[in-house]
Amino acid sequence: MSQLNTWSDVSSIANTIQEMAHFVIREQYQMQNLVTVFTDQTGANLRKSYAFNQGTASTIAETDDLTSDAFTPSEDQTLTPGEIGEQFFVTDLRAQSDLPESIIRDASAELGMAAGDKVETDLVGLFSSLTGGDIGAAGTVITWGYLAAAIAQARNANKSNGIPLSAVIHGYQWSVLAKSASVAGATVAAVAPGFQEEITRTGYVANFMGVPIYQVYADPDGNDDFVGGVFPKKAIAIDWRRAIRIEAERDASRRGTEFNMSAVYAKGVWRPALGVKMTFDATAPTS
Repeated sequence: MSQLNTWSDVSSIANTIQEMAHFVIREQYQMQNLVTVFTDQTGANLRKSYAFNQGTASTIAETDDLTSDAFTPSEDQTLTPGEIGEQFFVTDLRAQSDLPESIIRDASAELGMAAGDKVETDLVGLFSSLTGGDIGAAGTVITWGYLAAAIAQARNANKSNGIPLSAVIHGYQWSVLAKSASVAGATVAAVAPGFQEEITRTGYVANFMGVPIYQVYADPDGNDDFVGGVFPKKAIAIDWRRAIRIEAERDASRRGTEFNMSAVYAKGVWRPALGVKMTFDATAPTS
């Protein structure tokens, strides 16, 4: 019987062809552009906001003597700084042997992105603490009507039609809206053909009722629901005390280098009554 010489004969000893390693895909960070950012302090001191009580005018008679009401600020919100960190230890031998990658360059980049992930996740998680309105519920399918209601409630909470608002929803929730307003659903074609055309052509509409819509791709909860919001900048705040920094520290006895990332910041709702939270299903679309 002849012997066939095949790949399986040498697969266990053949050299692996190594291509450039890739980074884990992550969300593009945008939340810091939508909230209040403080950068004027360092250290761990708390930042507190105070709110005056609201005065109430009443009808008076011609001869009535006015009496004074209290007008005193009281503590409202508190931002408490905390520190985040991550480390990669790289041996000299690994750094000198890791080709085609440059582990030192790539490790530094990954540390920065890990910090960005943490900040973005922290800010997105604050939507559930908005108190100016509550639209939707767990398991509810998002609609343009719900989004319109959230925008209307947010404008009412801000007592203004001119204060800029932002709407943040999950990308899966946007898929539901886009489907209903494109040729895939065409529910608004008769009354807003330009709107339908824009979503069908580009997949995105910059504004709805004057409010920009932003998509995030944070993980939904265990029931595939996601809490988003409609809010002005001052509803949520991040208070940077020490920017993200990455430092190398040589450890000669271990023949390697520590790459250390750390940052100090506080985050929280700042004027929660000005924002409206929205809870809707965020199941991955399949059709």
